[in-house]
Amino acid sequence: MPDGTRKKVVVFDYGFGNIRSAQRAVARTGADVEVTRDPDAAMNADGLLVPGVGAFAACMNGLRQARGDWIVGRRLAGGRPVLGICVGMQILFARGIEHGVESEGLDEWPGTVGPLRAGIVPHMGWNTVRPPADSKLFAGIGPEERFYFVHSYAVHDWELPREHQAQAPARVTWATHGEPFVAAVENGPLWATQFHPEKSGDAGARLITNWIETL
Repeated sequence: MPDGTRKKVVVFDYGFGNIRSAQRAVARTGADVEVTRDPDAAMNADGLLVPGVGAFAACMNGLRQARGDWIVGRRLAGGRPVLGICVGMQILFARGIEHGVESEGLDEWPGTVGPLRAGIVPHMGWNTVRPPADSKLFAGIGPEERFYFVHSYAVHDWELPREHQAQAPARVTWATHGEPFVAAVENGPLWATQFHPEKSGDAGARLITNWIETL
């Protein structure tokens, strides 16, 4: 990527997420990447990456304390790209239910994050995904490629009313572990993955490159 076209990406540091591995993965694409919770840097970057690990409620609390909820909302209102990863994807939905306790999410998408109904939980390891044919996120990635998942909760149903959609209908990617669940979403400037692309080898690197190229 020539210096004059280097994209600036902020990995938002709000205390939850694989910050350094995400930073390294973005840097390998040739982008200029910064790890920070500074609101101005996060607002002005070409792309904002929101990681997340752990509990839904704890991530939401950390995000609010860092004003990340406001930053994400303002960026999306202006059509500025945001990528959520793992719990960073889950908190984009309206609510999460863990151990019977319901917590409010960012409500960028309607829907509930709930327990995975599978024989083995957490879903930990490599799995294939089923993206739509017109996916930009998975462009150039073969159907047999695997991505690395670590999660016990997921979104099982997808329903996005037309008035809730940005620009064009959302592209939704599915995976199965015991039951189908949402593995990734592309919706206008807001993209997200349930798996960890930064831990998914060459396929994950290609996916991150695909996002960078849209910035």
